[in-house]
Amino acid sequence: SNAVMNVIKEQQRINQLEIDRQIGGDASWHAAYADSAYVYVGGLDPRLSEGDVITIFSQYGEIVDVNLVRDKKTGKSMGFAFVCYENQQSTILAVDNISGSKVLGKTLRVDHKSGYKPP
Repeated sequence: SNAVMNVIKEQQRINQLEIDRQIGGDASWHAAYADSAYVYVGGLDPRLSEGDVITIFSQYGEIVDVNLVRDKKTGKSMGFAFVCYENQQSTILAVDNISGSKVLGKTLRVDHKSGYKPP
C-alpha cells in the first residue's frame, strides 16, 4: 500500500540525512528504541513460515524469538511478525536493510518495536 511505502521512504530519507550529517549513537532516531531488541515485520506473504522469517532476518544477527502472528481458527499467517534479536544493534541493521525489500512480490515493512510482550 502507499502508506507502507511512505513510511519506508521516510525511514530511508531520515537514514540518508543521518548519514549525510554523520549522526550516530544517541542522536540517531534509532536510539529511542535502544531498550528493545524486537522488530515489527509487516507485508509478509502468508505462505512464509517462521523458518523463512528467520532465514531472511538472521543475516543481520542471532534471532532469539519469532512470533509469526496466525489466525487463531485457521492457523494461517496474518502477514506480520515480531522478531527478537540477541543484540539490539541487529535491529538497526534489519530496519535499515530489510525494510522496503520485496519478498514473493510483497514489500516488507520493518520497524523498531518497543514494549513488546511475547505471548
